[in-house]
Amino acid sequence: MKTVRKLLVLLVVLMLASSACAEGDLLAKIQERGTIIIATEGNWSPWTYHDENDQLVGLDVEIGTLIAKGLGVEPEFQETDWDSILAGVDSGRFDIACNGVGYTETRAEKYSFSTPYVYTHKVLVVGIDNEDIKTVEDLKGRTTANSPSSTYAQIAEENGATVTYVSTLGETMALLEQGRVDATINAQVSVEDYLVQHPDAKIKVVQIMAGDPVAYPVRKAEDTDTLIAAINEILAAAREDGTLSEISLKYFGLDLTQDDTEVTAD
Repeated sequence: MKTVRKLLVLLVVLMLASSACAEGDLLAKIQERGTIIIATEGNWSPWTYHDENDQLVGLDVEIGTLIAKGLGVEPEFQETDWDSILAGVDSGRFDIACNGVGYTETRAEKYSFSTPYVYTHKVLVVGIDNEDIKTVEDLKGRTTANSPSSTYAQIAEENGATVTYVSTLGETMALLEQGRVDATINAQVSVEDYLVQHPDAKIKVVQIMAGDPVAYPVRKAEDTDTLIAAINEILAAAREDGTLSEISLKYFGLDLTQDDTEVTAD
């Protein structure tokens, strides 16, 4: 069944590609080039990170590779900091971002998003001895560590916190454990993964919040419509045949491909 579905997807992608032959169409450019240029951080486990052999791996790396294969091209992952990812997509430096990007209405004004591929929750994290911060409403007058332009930083600022900008989750947790910031907000799966890797970390989760659907953004323009349509076909096939669920279970230990998923950890 998977093979039949893959053949049908390939047929749809080829049809989209043939309709994308107009000069300037991004899908046509990608297929002519033979690669899709994918922006990713490479330091945000379990989404995108380097394994013990220094190979780039993670949920977004695996799905990004799946998308490239579905388009009939090779993936070209380019690692950069979070603040450069969406700017690079916007400028045309990158074709797509595969980096756990949450869909928001504000971002959708500027970028075309694929259909969501996972749904995650956000968590508020504080130092192990902090008894003053229980919810984001307690962040007024406090300090947090977050990546610039992230939805997490936006939530902190909206609740009156002063944000110290950092590039990696490791930096964030170091500042938190050292008492140099009061809190941070991040994806629940990323924090849980960090705690598995650092079981002695002196941090704790005090609030779990609803998350954003996570999707892949490309530059919003008429010349990207066929690319988004092709990506959506590939994701739909991967969802239907269980591939997305398998990848989610592999990296998260949970199937987070449904929007009503309860995010809990054993």
